[in-house]
Amino acid sequence: MNNEDLTKMNINWYPGHMVKTKRQILEDLKLIDIVLELVDARIPISSQNPDIKEIVGNKNKIVVLNKCDLAQEKENQKWVRDFENKGIKAVLTDSNSGEGVKELIRAVKEMAKEEISQMAKKGRVGKSVRIMILGIPNVGKSSLINRMAKKTSAGVGNKPGFTKQKQWIRVSDEIELLDTPGILWPKFESKKVGLHLSVTGTIKDEILEKTEMAFYLVKWLIENEEERLLERYKMSKEELKEMTKTIENPNEQVIEIINRIAKKRGAILSGGYIDEERVAGIIIDDFRTGKMGRITLETVK
Repeated sequence: MNNEDLTKMNINWYPGHMVKTKRQILEDLKLIDIVLELVDARIPISSQNPDIKEIVGNKNKIVVLNKCDLAQEKENQKWVRDFENKGIKAVLTDSNSGEGVKELIRAVKEMAKEEISQMAKKGRVGKSVRIMILGIPNVGKSSLINRMAKKTSAGVGNKPGFTKQKQWIRVSDEIELLDTPGILWPKFESKKVGLHLSVTGTIKDEILEKTEMAFYLVKWLIENEEERLLERYKMSKEELKEMTKTIENPNEQVIEIINRIAKKRGAILSGGYIDEERVAGIIIDDFRTGKMGRITLETVK
């Protein structure tokens, strides 16, 4: 990806209604006692909206590492410890299966005890603690809300800005949750952030070509999780070494490996040419759905 591509992403990926969404969240936060910040456990840094820290301010906060089933368990635990070493409570969840949701509700109730105590001192007895889930789109916010409220549908959608009006959802007798749309931010901190958000499907595939995503992912896997790649596409280390031994340029080696995957998966056009879009789609889908195994792209430093 060149600088022109990156600039184009910075300009085009930020939907216009996000400015209004951010303004509304800032207004709604005046009603909130505890914030749940939802991130993708595979990319805990890239999926943290840098605006949220400023938006939340001194509010009590719990970081929710969602999609933990797709991330490596040892890395999940490292991230939990890393956040907690910084004084931030962190909980692992898989909102699709419901894993970790009970623990999250317990953590909210524990934090809520302090809020209830403070309310009592101010004479606000019997008032519910109000929470809000903040995070970027497509990290499982709707599913998490449904799990917390024990409903199959909480009246929310997976499109940014789907919720048209305030929706208070009762989690328990003491806790109410205010639903909010997912909130993006206008510019990537780095090219890597943009790639991580693209590879995990957090931002629309039209923002960055799938061939770019697949190239980045295969290169990363070769450098960090080679066994996962070889196992998924039935290649041996000897085969990998043989196909790249005459290729000195590392980037051209990656292209050769992608071409081999294309041949193994039948992603071939008439005339024997590689169907680049199709093989890229296969690789990205295998990663996103966990068919390559549990992979964490960002580890604790």
